[in-house]
Amino acid sequence: MTHDAPTLLSESEKSLILEAASSDPFTLLGMHQLGAAHEGRLEVRVHLPAAGRAWMIPESGDAVEMHPVAGTGLFVWQSRPEAEPFPYLIRMEYEDGSVSSDLPDTYALEPILGELDLHLISEGRHERLFDCLGAHHRTVVMRKGGGETRGYGGVLFAVWAPDAAQVSVIGSWNAWDRRVHPMRSRGGSGVWELFVPGIGPGEHYKYSITTRSGEVLEKADPLAFGSELRPRTASVVVDTESFEWSDSQWMRERSRRDPLAAPMSIYEVHLSSWKRPWDDRGFHSWDEISTELVPYIGDMGFTHVELLPVLEHPLDDSWGYQSTGYFSPTARHGEPQGFQRFVDLCHRSGIGVILDWTPAHFPEDAFALAGFDGTCLYEHEDPRLGRHPDWGSLVFNYGRNEVRNFLVASALFWLDRYHLDGIRVDAVASMLYLDYSRKDGEWVPNIYGGRENLGAIEFLRELNEKVHGQFPGVVMIAEESTAWPGVSRPTYLGGLGFTFKWNMGWMHDTLRFLAMDPVHRKYHMNDITFGLLYSWTENFVLPLSHDEVVHGKGSLSSRMPGDEWQKLANLRLLLCLQWTYPGKQMLFMGGELGQWAEWDHSSQLPGELLSTPQHSGVQSLVRDLNRLYRESPELHVTDCSPEGFSWIDFSDFEQTVVSYRRRSGDGEMVCVFNLTPVPRQRYRIGVPESGQYRELINSDSTYYGGSGIGNLGMVSSQNISWHGLDFSLELDLPPLAAVLLRRESSR
Repeated sequence: MTHDAPTLLSESEKSLILEAASSDPFTLLGMHQLGAAHEGRLEVRVHLPAAGRAWMIPESGDAVEMHPVAGTGLFVWQSRPEAEPFPYLIRMEYEDGSVSSDLPDTYALEPILGELDLHLISEGRHERLFDCLGAHHRTVVMRKGGGETRGYGGVLFAVWAPDAAQVSVIGSWNAWDRRVHPMRSRGGSGVWELFVPGIGPGEHYKYSITTRSGEVLEKADPLAFGSELRPRTASVVVDTESFEWSDSQWMRERSRRDPLAAPMSIYEVHLSSWKRPWDDRGFHSWDEISTELVPYIGDMGFTHVELLPVLEHPLDDSWGYQSTGYFSPTARHGEPQGFQRFVDLCHRSGIGVILDWTPAHFPEDAFALAGFDGTCLYEHEDPRLGRHPDWGSLVFNYGRNEVRNFLVASALFWLDRYHLDGIRVDAVASMLYLDYSRKDGEWVPNIYGGRENLGAIEFLRELNEKVHGQFPGVVMIAEESTAWPGVSRPTYLGGLGFTFKWNMGWMHDTLRFLAMDPVHRKYHMNDITFGLLYSWTENFVLPLSHDEVVHGKGSLSSRMPGDEWQKLANLRLLLCLQWTYPGKQMLFMGGELGQWAEWDHSSQLPGELLSTPQHSGVQSLVRDLNRLYRESPELHVTDCSPEGFSWIDFSDFEQTVVSYRRRSGDGEMVCVFNLTPVPRQRYRIGVPESGQYRELINSDSTYYGGSGIGNLGMVSSQNISWHGLDFSLELDLPPLAAVLLRRESSR
């Protein structure tokens, strides 16, 4: 079969190959029938710049050495006349004498992505975009002699770059040489595709993109499932599909759970600073985190952990909020399978996992999404629409179908491949308003002349519909800081479709009130009571988040008035308010320690504080509040319904005491708060029923670091009507403290 002959490629065709300038290298490389003018011969062409010799190995027969085209890295082989195409493999010998495995010729293979996938991608309607784009380990099957078949493993690379003139995949296996593996354009879909045999998980890669202007860009994969550890920026081929989960019981129960009525007590964590390793690695691995953090959360009684963004990001100081890897867990803590093991252990320990997710903006780093194919592909070209004035980042173009599809697919990916239980969407307000943080003349109105970002509204509604439709029981939480109506109302009622919204008003009012000197609090009681006027306009999470302990605000403890004892008493009072107020609760790590220093992302939590009874007492209070909360339907079943709350008294300004009832079915809890450092002896409050009322929690208990003033654990009602109720209790109210009671016979 051997017949040496010079290649029939023209000089211009050779140039296209050598310069990686063709948008369809399959028309130049691989096996080609030469036609009648050349007696129906076949010509096989491969471009192997690193090879000294190359062989073509037909489906049956011996290896045939190919003819080198001098100075090009091209090798060719021609058949005898009137030959029929056949499967073949390629072998190459490197300059050091080593020989490669026998592998299929990339440019003799048929396209792998189907027409339906390409159609859905081009329309921005592919809900499982992550099954098509990115880097996927696949097997191609080829015939051998005698009708046998053999599978060859490799990686299918696919990327959306509709305005690129040419795209190559470059990586560790091809010496980052853009000439070796130019990709095939799949036409109007904007997708470029290439299957590279002989490689698999663990390979590092990027896309080399030639723009229409001739500039060559090197970009990380927007759908990479793994990334290099910063400051390196390559993508990593990762298998996210083969992990064997052991959380089937958790997933079944979650799908049947009503999040609005279920207990939800969230521990917000920045993994890198919760605890740092003793050596110089800088970050704990996922397995180390699992060993320490998961048992701690379980012991403390939190139902969920919310992770500050673990999407890959280049700058530690951004805390993950300037994301570059929308499908890639950060390499700071190890390989993605480690994250899967972490989530699996959380589920087996009865803990849900919520991801902080950043679809509002992305950084300008040259290796990532910005100007991806030489155009403003993911962002707006007009800086009045495409640049965020506060963060120096770029705003996604929500009006483009493919961009919305990319973001929706990102959310679905984390829920699908990592079994996450919720997504907290960051900076929703900045998405909803075109004039967010912009002055007149710095923004562009929508088509109706308004300030609403219509594309972002459509995106958020689509996002929530898809998530709730495909993953029952998963929660979607909006950090939305304005009065936008219906954030947590269904889309069919005109809402945005989130499960919950952060109650920023409650957080600001409550922290402002408790930061006051107690002598002034009686003049500002509306800060405590005002939130109940709108508590059921949305389904709320009550956030004491990382945002409240940074940028000079101080820690929760340090911003309280008084001496150290009073500061911690105020903190305990705040925590009792939060845990009994309508809504789910979220506490940022360190709040349960009563730490004095503001959060520092480059250090770790001051665990040494727990050696003092005052600080270990705060931790014990949080643990007991979580236990009480989970065991008490009245504190969570009716969170999102006004029937679950009623005031006892909110008008005692002089003594600065408020009291209310939480109810569910036949369960009822009485909550009383003394908001001053003055003990109130024989303080009377009304109750609806007679009987013995047990003191469930007294935040002034010596066990929590308090002074020990209380009611000896039990109070008997008196037949004296008070506050419009038939009976009353006479209580000793400790200073700066909460007393939570329940009628003994109600259980």
